[in-house]
Amino acid sequence: MLAELFGLLIFLSPGIIVLGLLGIRVVMQYDKTIRFRLGKYKDTLQPGLHFVIPLIDGTQTVDMRITTVDIPKQEVITKDNVPVAANGVVYFRVVNPEKAIIDIKDYKYAVAQYAQTALRDIIGGVKLDQLLSEREKIAADLKALVDRETDAWGVDVTAIKLQDIELPADMKRAMAREAEAEREKRANIISAEGESVAAGNLAKAARILSSTPSALHLRTLQTISDVSADQSNTIIFALPLELMEAFKGKAKK
Repeated sequence: MLAELFGLLIFLSPGIIVLGLLGIRVVMQYDKTIRFRLGKYKDTLQPGLHFVIPLIDGTQTVDMRITTVDIPKQEVITKDNVPVAANGVVYFRVVNPEKAIIDIKDYKYAVAQYAQTALRDIIGGVKLDQLLSEREKIAADLKALVDRETDAWGVDVTAIKLQDIELPADMKRAMAREAEAEREKRANIISAEGESVAAGNLAKAARILSSTPSALHLRTLQTISDVSADQSNTIIFALPLELMEAFKGKAKK
């Protein structure tokens, strides 16, 4: 009898070893593993080495690190009826693996789809100028909306970023013309202010020179000196007015 039992154990030992190896589970530091026994939730395995009963226990592993999913580019109508194409990216992490596995079928797909719907709702409630100038605020509102819904799924949304906001071609041209007109306006204002300052300085210099005849002569000589540096220039000397007045006086005599 003992010999038969010993022989049976020898015969079954390879299968037992294989089943034992199949029951070994290693959970990584960044993972958590949900264990189901006969289809029912049993417990959550923490990082480390574990043994599960083959054919009795089933497991599903959840990555607890921050994950990113893209919000695909889609056309959205703003509050002032301007069509824009917008996309973004969602950063989230699982904080409750039991809910993420048991309460929802595919939490990654669900987060992406809900973020896509929320993006349409948020952009549809703002005007184009606000969308372009307050992207950070709109992204924060979008994050709050998605995070509030995904709490029930055991998911925490850490951030949502708007990547691209594409305008229609005719809107781009109109905005470019508006920007160009604004730049020309500023340039004209700056030029006018410069001319006003220059005119004031010239008027001030003219008053000083008119009150001091010798200064006017020195300025004339300086100008002649500057012009004479280029030999191709023709210089015409103008006699001082005082000398002309002297000649007039002698002519009368």
